[in-house]
Amino acid sequence: MADKDLTTANKQELTPEEKTAQLKQDVIDIVESTLITMFFIIMLFTYVLHPVNIVGQSMVPTLNKNYDSTDPDSTSDKIFMNTVFFKLNYGDIIIIDNDVPHLLDENGNAYVPEGVNALQECIIKRVIATEGQTVELRDSQVIVDGKVLDEPYINAGSTTYDLGAFEGQYPITIPEGYCFVMGDNRNRSTDSRAVNVGLISKDQIYGKAIIRYSPLKDFDILTNSWKESAND
Repeated sequence: MADKDLTTANKQELTPEEKTAQLKQDVIDIVESTLITMFFIIMLFTYVLHPVNIVGQSMVPTLNKNYDSTDPDSTSDKIFMNTVFFKLNYGDIIIIDNDVPHLLDENGNAYVPEGVNALQECIIKRVIATEGQTVELRDSQVIVDGKVLDEPYINAGSTTYDLGAFEGQYPITIPEGYCFVMGDNRNRSTDSRAVNVGLISKDQIYGKAIIRYSPLKDFDILTNSWKESAND
């Protein structure tokens, strides 16, 4: 109580000029703290996290499961993607700039085919295989490095078959710097199986999906979504 009374007494002993100076310093401290906080938030959302609005049905049921394009009141999923410091792994959901397609020549080298137009749009897909791995599509199964994938994340009724990109070439080996991707809604996904997409170069990857933040009721951490599905 004595210390509190002493502090109060010291404040009361301040001259009007000193009180004004103290008030100015308090304001400066608040403004400084606010600016520093805003700076870090801006840096975070400029260089680390980017909001993405999901369009289309290629990742149902993982994303946009409840979206209905014919319903004006229906809202699509919104996610944050990480744009730095990430390594590609099986199951990752990535956002891609499909500016050019990449196919494989007879020697297994990636090339951009002439006369084939890419989608020329941003797409979102799941990583199925990365560089050095082998991929085969057979009997609606996905076989990576000789093992059939257990894919609990795909949409019910989905079938998995080549869409013209590597027909007659399977099994294929993913070259260095590329990955093979597919949507979870296989029957409505244009992905690495298609001639106008093909393999995805690392240079085409905008980022990795990490969080679904909207709709809020469907908030979800997306980095391990395939593992969670496997445990359901």
